[in-house]
Amino acid sequence: MQSIAGVSPPGVSEATVMTVWPSVASTSLGRALGRLFRLRGGVGAFSWGRMALLACTPIGMMLYLSMRLPWAIKRYRLTNRRVIVERGINPKIEQYVDLNRFDTIDVDVDPGQEWYAAGDLIFRRGPVETLRLSGVSRPESFRQTCLKVRQSYVSVAAAQPEAAGAA
Repeated sequence: MQSIAGVSPPGVSEATVMTVWPSVASTSLGRALGRLFRLRGGVGAFSWGRMALLACTPIGMMLYLSMRLPWAIKRYRLTNRRVIVERGINPKIEQYVDLNRFDTIDVDVDPGQEWYAAGDLIFRRGPVETLRLSGVSRPESFRQTCLKVRQSYVSVAAAQPEAAGAA
């Protein structure tokens, strides 16, 4: 039984809080296209970037679809215990970081990612990078959610009494 429907404590079970999918900005080709699409210049409404967007639409579609192939599908999942990088249709965990194993999250927007409103989330414990999520669409909202879930996890863990050994 759960006190609140859909909410379970980390000690009982792992529950998904949020899932995000990397955008094409996570790839080097996607970032190159983003830099190209930002080009200003041109005549009136016909900027170089807009003409490049029109010309490169098939490339962008192929890039997007290649990221959705069964063996290439990737997702970033935030749970009540950790942040996980999963791959494949039947998700297999590639990497993860426990919520108590980082204290800050930086957003790094590489050239070309700003066109997609995307960026990399870098989870750090002090100066050490513990996990990097590439090409997260609208990274600030996912960052804020991760920090709030982490704060809840750490607060509850600090309030729990230490387990005493068997006597």
